[in-house]
Amino acid sequence: MSLASFSKLLVSLSLFACASVFAAPLVVNVAGIQSQGEIGDSGNTVLTYNVGANSVITSVAYSFNLTAFSPSWLTEIGLAFTDSDSLDGVAFNPGLGNNSPGTASYAGFGDLVDLGLDFAVGADGILRLEFYEDFDDFAGVDGVWNFGTITFGIEPVNVEVPEPASGLLLGAGLAMMGYANRRRQAARKAASAA
Repeated sequence: MSLASFSKLLVSLSLFACASVFAAPLVVNVAGIQSQGEIGDSGNTVLTYNVGANSVITSVAYSFNLTAFSPSWLTEIGLAFTDSDSLDGVAFNPGLGNNSPGTASYAGFGDLVDLGLDFAVGADGILRLEFYEDFDDFAGVDGVWNFGTITFGIEPVNVEVPEPASGLLLGAGLAMMGYANRRRQAARKAASAA
């Protein structure tokens, strides 16, 4: 490998290491998910996402459309997003106060840090989403998330990654040591052959 291509590799790896510290938001498509029973009901839809060990959920943005079937109300349709053990997290009822069946759209943003609701997912890195109904009307499916998305802001734990300049300096030093070693070996071989 030439010194130039090795240098390009080091630059690429440094940029990758720095970029990987900042997680991208998690976007969840909720189209067609049913709302059925109270939290913990075996019929509820549960989704899990690995967002990185001990990552912190910092915000939630949403834009979706819900339908509550009579006798259920829109205020009863909810989403709990928690760690894998459901010990820490947030219960979210977008239609809170809409005490009637029907269809409605909801959109908004919540900064969980400002609200004091941010939480870490734990060592397993699992973010658990459970779609539920506050009151089970015992009539089968109580509602449906017709379409839309929920976006979670995620902050990974602090990982000790050297600054790009430090990484490049370290890489350049290693490259120069390798290059010098290679030249010494070539000089020895030339001296032995003579």
